[in-house]
Amino acid sequence: MRTKARETVFQIVFASQFGGADNGLKSALYKKEKLTDDDIVYAENVLSVIGEHREEFADIIDKRSTAFPESGLFPADKSALLVALAEMLYMDDIPRAVSINEAANIASVYSSEKSASFISGILSEVYKN
Repeated sequence: MRTKARETVFQIVFASQFGGADNGLKSALYKKEKLTDDDIVYAENVLSVIGEHREEFADIIDKRSTAFPESGLFPADKSALLVALAEMLYMDDIPRAVSINEAANIASVYSSEKSASFISGILSEVYKN
């Protein structure tokens, strides 16, 4: 399972919103979480997709979240959404339902239950289209 790797990617994306996601942080988190080589490949792939498609993901969030624009989301919520969108739209080997569930679980740990529901709603709309 990629749960640990996914949560590590979430932490890196979260830190990047505050200017704190450099290669040293990534390496330290990979080591701390004892990620396997496959987990690291997965993590780097997700981070690359997020970097390449961040504007696209912001537009997707803005179109589906009328109450809260992407720029105004809690950093934890935005991070969970970015990881899930990268998986759902650019990683065919991960079932979309898994991405939605994992994002909601991450939000419930790092943000709130309301955030988990909010994220599930946004991602479910993406899933339908």
